Amino acid sequence: MKTQAINVLGYTGQNSQFVVQTSTANLRISPNATQYVQQAANPYEYILAGFAGCINALGIAVAKELGIALKSLQIEITGDFKHRPEEKPGFEKIEITLRPAAAAPLATLQRWMDEVQFRSPVFDTLVNNTPVHLSLYKELAVAN
Repeated sequence: MKTQAINVLGYTGQNSQFVVQTSTANLRISPNATQYVQQAANPYEYILAGFAGCINALGIAVAKELGIALKSLQIEITGDFKHRPEEKPGFEKIEITLRPAAAAPLATLQRWMDEVQFRSPVFDTLVNNTPVHLSLYKELAVAN
């Protein structure tokens, strides 16, 4: 199976706004992950938004394959996030509610949802603990 590298580059400057460049967009992320009044989403909201975007794209594609006339799709994702100082921070659980507008039997919609879940790389990454390797590169000072 062929793999495809997906790359993003994040940087912050003197204004402390973290900007992530993707192949098609720049995303702004709040520097304070627990403060929701910033003009940018926090990193945890981006995780959930990316999850919703993946489900949306797959939901539309799978509906077409299964012959489901999908009029609209609402995706609600809630992550229970723990950020107590004495514990490792992270999502304790993530709940996803799909509300497809389609004239299809419940059994067909259940099959559709199961297929979307099976194909979702975001779901697979979160559930199956994809290895993450962290590297550090120190910028070297240039001698005058």
